[in-house]
Amino acid sequence: MDNRSNIWRGVDTIKPRFVDLSDRVWAMPEVCYTEARSSAEHLAELRHQGFRITEQVAGIPTAVMGEWGEGGPVIAFLGEYDALPGLSQEAGVAEPRPLEAGGHGHGCGHNLLGSAALLAATAVKDWLAEHKAPGRVRYYGCPAEEGGAAKAFMVRDGAFDDADIAITWHPSSFWEVVVTPSLANTRADFIFTGRTSHAAASPHLGRSALDAVELMNVGVNYMREHMPSDARVHYALLDTGGIAPNVVQAHARVRYSIRDRDLPGMNELVERVHKIAQGAALMTETKVEMKIISAVSNLLPNTPLEAALHRIMEELGPPHFDDTDKDFAAKIRSTLTDKDIASVYHSIGMEPTDRPLADFIVPLNAKRNPQIGSTDVGDVSWVVPTVQVHAPTVAIGTPFHTWQVVAQGKSPHAHKAMVQAAKAMAGLGVRALTEPDLIAAAKADLNKRTTRTPYVSPLPDSVAPPLDMSLT
Repeated sequence: MDNRSNIWRGVDTIKPRFVDLSDRVWAMPEVCYTEARSSAEHLAELRHQGFRITEQVAGIPTAVMGEWGEGGPVIAFLGEYDALPGLSQEAGVAEPRPLEAGGHGHGCGHNLLGSAALLAATAVKDWLAEHKAPGRVRYYGCPAEEGGAAKAFMVRDGAFDDADIAITWHPSSFWEVVVTPSLANTRADFIFTGRTSHAAASPHLGRSALDAVELMNVGVNYMREHMPSDARVHYALLDTGGIAPNVVQAHARVRYSIRDRDLPGMNELVERVHKIAQGAALMTETKVEMKIISAVSNLLPNTPLEAALHRIMEELGPPHFDDTDKDFAAKIRSTLTDKDIASVYHSIGMEPTDRPLADFIVPLNAKRNPQIGSTDVGDVSWVVPTVQVHAPTVAIGTPFHTWQVVAQGKSPHAHKAMVQAAKAMAGLGVRALTEPDLIAAAKADLNKRTTRTPYVSPLPDSVAPPLDMSLT
């Protein structure tokens, strides 16, 4: 029985509904933990497809889970649908053209991500029904990947405890299995409180919280020389204490994102940043409170799943792009710098080419120079064997979190790539259901990686999902 061909035909049969779903979510961009309409769209499709529904997973209003089937292994597909602030952009044009000044936009392609994951889960559900086979397929609709760590909260709540493998994907420039690491990451607010006064008449009576933030930032900048080269620390000012320079600022707030290659390294770096904040408070005679907002773990690889997925992706091949697809991608590439394009090729160890879209598969053993970020998929990978697809939804070289990604979010080439990603994921899901040895090998690989260093959630028990983080 040719299960892969069957499942790929199944994806093609139902794909129009999910392309439409992706476009609807693109048109209603909602940021971290505010994805009420996007979540509702996924929930409606789950109900239409006959999945058993669980709402408010881990107490998160926009997290959903659908399950279908009985007995057998549990195959989990992870979807996302959150957007980014400030990236509103008209689709299908190769120039910055916001639909709404200051509005949101799908600058990381999560409208495609969630829709393709649900497409793959539905195709596997249909395959199980047709073959009357044991097994359960689940779709996890996960909000707030962009800084909100929803999956980490879901893992902490036990949402993945009985899953056997987890499969997901992400929009990209290339067709490849994701084998690059990610960084553990903590987001924390440092809230300084001082004493207001007249900045001219009685400056000696004031204690500036804004001075404390500035001193903290200087201290962290000096620390950068003395931290691992692949660690990252970034900040954003959330509250500068007011707009009147003749009033000493009694309150100020800065949000830090602190990343390192693994959890122990990240925790050490968080403590160092905290000490710098305490030193800034001491120098300015202010008070400081550190408030953890979210945290995610580094991503664990899984060799058996990566090898199996790569073979399926080789057989399937990359999406077939026509001249119209390539012409629009070339227009997008004309808005990029040579450094943008070279940097993306450098990440897979290749010299730049003139290809506007990826029509090749990146070898599994390519000498990569990864562009490292963070993802809450990392926490899932510590408790469930996890694997990911990259599919070429954008012109090669397109930087993510930009208007160019939003402009391509409804394009035919993006739709083709999301459907090809769904086929790869569904193909792996069916293989896992029909070959128990693959799941056993994947679990053995995870066990080997976590025996010496068991999973410990990076989230303190006292930290709840930051449902209002987009409002602060």
